[in-house]
Amino acid sequence: MLYPLFEWHGVGNGMLMAIIATYHILPCHLATGAFWITYVMERKAYQENDEGMLEFIKKYSLLVLIFCFVTGSLTGAGIWYAATLISPRAISGLIHNYVWGWATEWVFFLIEIVTIYTYYYTFGKISRKAHLRIGLIYAMSAWLSMVIITGILGFMLTPGKWSQTGLFFDGFFNPSYWPQLFVRTAFMFVVGGAYAAIVASFMKDPDIKSKAMKVAAKWGLGGLIVGGLFTVWYFTKIPATAKTIIFEDLAFTKTMFEIAIAAGVLLFIYFGIWGFMKSRTAGPIPAIIAMLVLFVGICAGETMREMARRPYLIPGYMYSNQMIAKDMKPKGVKNEVAKFNKEGVLKNYYFAPESVKEIDASNFMAAGRILTKLECISCHTVESTGFFSIPKLMVRFGASSPEEVHDFLDALSDYDYMPPFVGTEKEKRAMAAYIASLVNPNQKADPAWVLGK
Repeated sequence: MLYPLFEWHGVGNGMLMAIIATYHILPCHLATGAFWITYVMERKAYQENDEGMLEFIKKYSLLVLIFCFVTGSLTGAGIWYAATLISPRAISGLIHNYVWGWATEWVFFLIEIVTIYTYYYTFGKISRKAHLRIGLIYAMSAWLSMVIITGILGFMLTPGKWSQTGLFFDGFFNPSYWPQLFVRTAFMFVVGGAYAAIVASFMKDPDIKSKAMKVAAKWGLGGLIVGGLFTVWYFTKIPATAKTIIFEDLAFTKTMFEIAIAAGVLLFIYFGIWGFMKSRTAGPIPAIIAMLVLFVGICAGETMREMARRPYLIPGYMYSNQMIAKDMKPKGVKNEVAKFNKEGVLKNYYFAPESVKEIDASNFMAAGRILTKLECISCHTVESTGFFSIPKLMVRFGASSPEEVHDFLDALSDYDYMPPFVGTEKEKRAMAAYIASLVNPNQKADPAWVLGK
């Protein structure tokens, strides 16, 4: 609550983060999986003295370099920038816990940058053994980077014993760490295989195209099968509330799950048909469509994972609106909910204008506007546009008057994916009055009702 608010009007902060993060995952997983495929292919090409496959590998590595280390790097910086604007307290908490983890990951990322450029620009200019070693160093560094990042991502859903100890490794090796690492490892080969299929589809020599497509299909199919099995394991490790949110509470997350499954099935069919049955005639259009399907599947899977940790940013510790939900004694952090319920949110929010610190008949709508944005815009929009529009949500729940919205705010704790309202009764009524005005701009709340008179 110590930071000013950032708001992406009409679309929503959550959607901004989702757009950047989803796109970033594609080049990241490609960068991690591609060079394991390349390493195996290059070794075999040297053993068979296959110049055609070496030509394919060089083109593949160049396109990986351009896609992953130009656009991928831009979105990586974009994630940090957007997350810092949207959830500065959460980023601060993650940095305080995992700054040395990120520092280690950046070392591996630096190795990736050096080795991929070295790999491409020394192709055919140094000994084959040395060139293979450079490729293997890159592949290992990229995967070790994933090993570290997965610990932090898993912590944000299943912090495990960290909630009691506050220790680095208790949060890092959390309950969902190992299954998530294996899931991501498997699916990085799916991404690498799908991208290899695009490159192969542009090869003019039908024999080279056929060989490359078969290799891409083997990695893709293997990744889908193994990744699917590890996904089942992963779902056994996430909290019961997360599973309820995905499969029962929200039709949106259930739809995302179905889209992710459908994308996997379509990719399986694609790899099966064009990887083996029609490998010599595989064209760019089916390959590009397959990559788009993969992108949609990643979007659905990551959206589902993000929604599963609601109502928290860090489960059991920090709500999605960045309010501290419980004491964290090892970190010296105290629960804010009880304090704000007693003293009021606005009195404790540094950036609230002095004119709304004390709610009265003249300022309750302004106070309600600030409270709504403090408690809601991390996930919702106040406009009628956006995936999680507050006005549309109120219409769906049949809450249009200030009194009905007040009752809805009272019942927030009944929804697994929503943080409870935090603040005094007067603040709740001011917020209800403002939200009701979003549903029906013509209705005016009674100041006496808001002030409890």
